[in-house]
Amino acid sequence: MNDNPILVIGARGKTGRRVAERLTAAGRPFRAASRTTGFDLTDPATWDAALDGVRDVYLVPFSEYTDAATLRDFAATAVSAGARRIVLLSARGHDGVHPLQEAGETAVRESGAAYTILRPAWFHQNFSEDYLLPSVLDGRIALPAGTGREAFVDADDIAAMAVAALTEDGHEGAAYELTGPEALGFADVAATLAKATGRDIRYDAITPDDYVAALVAEDVPEHVAVMLTDLFQEIADGKGDRVDDAIPRVLGRPARSFAAYAEEAAGTGVWT
Repeated sequence: MNDNPILVIGARGKTGRRVAERLTAAGRPFRAASRTTGFDLTDPATWDAALDGVRDVYLVPFSEYTDAATLRDFAATAVSAGARRIVLLSARGHDGVHPLQEAGETAVRESGAAYTILRPAWFHQNFSEDYLLPSVLDGRIALPAGTGREAFVDADDIAAMAVAALTEDGHEGAAYELTGPEALGFADVAATLAKATGRDIRYDAITPDDYVAALVAEDVPEHVAVMLTDLFQEIADGKGDRVDDAIPRVLGRPARSFAAYAEEAAGTGVWT
């Protein structure tokens, strides 16, 4: 085991903070990098201090719109500074990488580092830590996803996969598609959340135009509203329903189900 710190980018985010917690529990040194620590992935002036002495990097783009050139330049800088391994949080598409993430993946593949790519489905935690939380609290999840299904994955499972790739051999060159154990429609999700919380929660399938208009009315930039709507349309079109076995294959245990997540989250009082 080397004593060089593992750089965790986005260490206050949904997966990054969970990676940091696991590294702490394992006694592995790491360096948290986020805007609150003075690190900015879009500002090369902040990179050298973050990369000093680092051998392994958990690379989380700050958004879907992080320029591929930024990821290419950062990865090249990391390798020049001595990094040997990069674990990239990407996203899955209909057949492998999602188009929004393809250029970023290519940048990391061509960096010269040993790389592992994680392509998760939609997170369970979108309903408790992210923009769908207000919908759950309102009791109405209104989305343009039709009757499509998604193989939602737990952020804790993503973090466990990231730590495995950062600290173990045998993951170099792998691209893991990360899903939960089953694909669920949003009506199933609403019913599961209602059961866990004891509240009335329903799913309403709305049109893409109505969803864009609703987001814009909440001051969401129109380009972001359109991007989110397109992602839900992919689910409506049946592009998110396949289940992969990477998590049980690598971790030696089942991926956490949405029902188990909902029961645990309900116990924290997040939906009260």
